[in-house]
Amino acid sequence: MDDGQMSRRDYMKLLGGAAAATALPLTEARAQSNPPPIPQESAETKADRERRMRWWHEAKFGMFIHWGLYSVLGRHEWVQEMEGIPATEYARIAREFRPRPNAAREWAQLAKRAGQRYMVMTTKHHEGFCLFDTKTTDFCAPRQGPGRDLVREYVEAARAEGLRVGFYYSLMDWHHPDGARCERDEAARRRFVEYIHTHLRELLTNYGKVDVLWYDVSWPLDAAGWESERMNRMVFDLQPDIIVNNRNKLAGDFSTPEQQITATEVGRAWESCMTMNDSWGYQRADDGWKTPKQIVRNLITCAHDGGNYLLNIGPKPDGSIPLESVAILGAVGRWTARNGESVYVGGERCQPRRSRNGSFSRRGNTLYFHVHYWPGGDDLAFAGLQTKVRSARLLASGRPVRFEQDEYRVRFRGLPVRAPDTPVTTIALECESEPRQDELFVRRRERGAV
Repeated sequence: MDDGQMSRRDYMKLLGGAAAATALPLTEARAQSNPPPIPQESAETKADRERRMRWWHEAKFGMFIHWGLYSVLGRHEWVQEMEGIPATEYARIAREFRPRPNAAREWAQLAKRAGQRYMVMTTKHHEGFCLFDTKTTDFCAPRQGPGRDLVREYVEAARAEGLRVGFYYSLMDWHHPDGARCERDEAARRRFVEYIHTHLRELLTNYGKVDVLWYDVSWPLDAAGWESERMNRMVFDLQPDIIVNNRNKLAGDFSTPEQQITATEVGRAWESCMTMNDSWGYQRADDGWKTPKQIVRNLITCAHDGGNYLLNIGPKPDGSIPLESVAILGAVGRWTARNGESVYVGGERCQPRRSRNGSFSRRGNTLYFHVHYWPGGDDLAFAGLQTKVRSARLLASGRPVRFEQDEYRVRFRGLPVRAPDTPVTTIALECESEPRQDELFVRRRERGAV
């Protein structure tokens, strides 16, 4: 959450339905209601962004990792502010944080099994504790309880599994004495901004190629205060192929709706980040777990509108992953292994979207009908498809599906009583051209308006 927004204590949980197309519960959201304006860009700049982001559009599905001192307390990542813990008292937790070596290997292996193609880990959250080796402070993993560079372990683990590497970095800092003072004290601002820029320089110099820089929470400064233009110039000088988000008060390469799926305008990249329960950091009492079906539906919805899905895990203080997360991602991974063709669709947006039984995505002229509620028999259909269907098949097995198409609907015939796949069955329809749906055609035709 950025400056000028509600504080987390002011957010109320919004009740969201299971449908991914609606806003899911906003728990301690970072969502920015006033995103930075999108500047006019040259053709050269646009072409360079397209080059840098090609892999990201194809990757589609990533793992977010929130891990830090808050994990030791097990009461979510905002525990220091929400419970009013003084910085000096909170800092003592750093000695108690003793994760087992190379826990990140399990994260990377789980991400790969789940079908996730990239990872983004908190290198410094709002608490100010650096999980990386830095010359700026002793409040960092190598000189506290862990006794080693946790970011390096993460980077090596991700690369070992062939995953792209992303760094989350919070600009806000509750530990540094200038973290709040910088709002009104120019000398403090200069000191603090140099501190932050130095961290970014270290992160983008000491770990080889970095694919994503994920800024967070720009409170209490604006883009001029953070010297964000200079910040981004440094970032791209050090990592010419990197992509950056929009949370340092510049437009960046992609937008970041949080705990909801909200597509941006066509031509603007976006990534929806969500928790698996209601907390980002480890919260031992949080049992609000999403089902594998909810996760799959969210992924499909992101794919439908050309976006990415960044799904969070909150490891325990020793680095182990909660068993619920392992089970959920295991089920999701079994689905993506069979149906990944339908969601790893690059930046292609899908126009058809109207069905009470399911949702859609597309790759070229192939329309994927993701059936959430399987009726079996002859009872599955959707209305208004204006494009001729040439063939249909169950995506997971390749088995042909009989269908009939007229001016009103596509109707599937002779389906098995039980859904042939779980948690969502996908039917791939090969169309003669890009699939288009007229959502109001049937209503108007039946009422004589056509």
